Amino acid sequence: MRSTRPVRLGPRSVAALVLVSVIGLIAICWPFFADTDSAVTTHAADAPWLFAALLPLLIAVVVATIADCGMDAKAVAMLGVLAAVGAALRPLGAGTGGLEPMFFLMVLSGRVLGPGFGFVLGAVTMFASALLTGGVGPWMPTQMLAMGWFTMGAGLLPGPDRLRGRAELLMLSAYGFLAAFAYGTVTNLYGWVTIGGGKGRAGDGSGGVFFAPGAPAHENLARFLAYVLATSLGWDLGRAALTVVLTLMVGGALLRALRRATRRANFEAQVTFGAPEVPSPGEAPHRTYVTYEPE
Repeated sequence: MRSTRPVRLGPRSVAALVLVSVIGLIAICWPFFADTDSAVTTHAADAPWLFAALLPLLIAVVVATIADCGMDAKAVAMLGVLAAVGAALRPLGAGTGGLEPMFFLMVLSGRVLGPGFGFVLGAVTMFASALLTGGVGPWMPTQMLAMGWFTMGAGLLPGPDRLRGRAELLMLSAYGFLAAFAYGTVTNLYGWVTIGGGKGRAGDGSGGVFFAPGAPAHENLARFLAYVLATSLGWDLGRAALTVVLTLMVGGALLRALRRATRRANFEAQVTFGAPEVPSPGEAPHRTYVTYEPE
């Protein structure tokens, strides 16, 4: 049976997602490709803040576009519930070696509800959790975009209508493990550039881990890998391991609950009202029927 999705991506939604993803990748990966004489390298300390101001506007445009393309009241209600649960789960692992239980919920929700809903859910959940934990700052747009990609990726995994049982849980666990590291890598790039503040110098062989404006890509890549190993590898490993454990332990029950909720919500049903017929003299009035027809 074809799975019910609260949001079906249309051409406008796909175009908006592609646009914000491309700009987001540029905002995140520019340190590796900027030339020594380029303007962005000259203003290396300012570029992350510019992108931090631009990304929230782009994410808002994408969320509005997806919502405008078919997000009804039932989908908004489910979005609010899942975002609230995800935001409440995040503080449970704060300061505990990267053990963040919200990630497994994002994986399972994206799997059941699809990539369009998943991107909106990931971005909104991260925004809500930042407000809840006091984590609002210039790094938040990067986290919102990364979580949107994280959750959307789960909705793009193969076999949403056919794959079930142990095989599906193993696939989701593998995705959650790898995507948890990918999320950490994306968010680390922002900190690597801004925290370093240009402390690194091109051609410096001293083993510094900070971003060196204008340095060759391979040199900055080595610096970034050293930065990750020194600062966040343990956090990323804890996040990935907990996502796998929770997915395997309670993923099956939660997947069934989410699928049952989407079936009962019947997102793709359209309400149609039948026009009443005028009764003939002496006949009882005809009833008006309300039917729900899938798209």
